[in-house]
Amino acid sequence: MSAPMQRSRAIAATALALLVSACASQIGAGVSQADAAPGFLWGLWHGFIFPWSFIGSLFSPDIAVYAVPNTGGWYDFGFFLGITVLGGGSFFGSKSRKRD
Repeated sequence: MSAPMQRSRAIAATALALLVSACASQIGAGVSQADAAPGFLWGLWHGFIFPWSFIGSLFSPDIAVYAVPNTGGWYDFGFFLGITVLGGGSFFGSKSRKRD
């Protein structure tokens, strides 16, 4: 593939990512400053148990995979870490593993 073609694809992908991310928003009612609102540690836990919560949510409307309202950014960061790091997201997605 030629360099101009690769560059135009990169620009198109960046433009698409910006367009899609512009649609993201959080409802003010979804963020709480109360002491009892789920924070970073609850987000970490909810991210870790996400696969099981998702399966359960398919069969029961009482099970949710994401707590609302929560503390906002810190809950989201914990949720992300729980899914990717604790859940093995990047490890299990790798194509090759080193064997000793």
